[in-house]
Parts: sequence; C-alpha cells; structure tokens
Amino acid sequence: MFIAMNRFKVIKGEEKAFEKVWLSRDTHLESVPGFIEFHLLRGPEQDDHTLYSSHSVWTNQAAFTAWTQSEAFRAAHRTAGDNKPLYLGHPQFEGFEVLQTVHGAARSARPAAE
Repeated sequence: MFIAMNRFKVIKGEEKAFEKVWLSRDTHLESVPGFIEFHLLRGPEQDDHTLYSSHSVWTNQAAFTAWTQSEAFRAAHRTAGDNKPLYLGHPQFEGFEVLQTVHGAARSARPAAE
C-alpha cells in the first residue's frame, strides 16, 4: 500500500472556511482504480495556524501516481488555487510506502463518521 498526505497550515480564524471547502467538494476518488480510502485530519493549533492533513490510502504508489495524472485529479483540484488565502505557504506533500499494517479488534465495529 501507499499513503499520500498533504499538510496544510490553515490561518487562525479560517478553519471553518477550510473545512467547508474540503467537506463539500467532490473528490472524484470513489471510482479511481487503486483508491482505498481518504481522511481529512485536523491537528494541533499553533499561534498562527491550525494544522490539517489530507490522508489517502492506495493499493500502491503506481495507482496514486496514475490518479495524479488523471482527469479525475484535475476535476478534484480545479478550484484549489482559489483557496490560497486560507493557508500559510504551500501544502506539504509526503508519500509513504506501507511496510506494516496492524488491525485492532474494533476495526469492524467502527462508528460512522460524525
């Protein structure tokens, strides 16, 4: 598996606007070959920003790379530049090859997203 993450430093006071953009957009991911799951994560608050991360899981790095070159990717990111005033700097990409996965007993009993 491959995990692709982007870190966003969202300017203090812009968190609700950032979340609205992400939670209301069409990701175009559901039918992409090799896509497993996506998470939008809210992290710690600092003096000038709140850290967020997008976290997508893929069957392998080739599937992720193919998506970044697809029409689905272009459609999902078509208006991304409109949101630059919400961030401190550019998003920081991090890609990881999964070496180990451990599942807990609660995996099958996870509650629905809130």
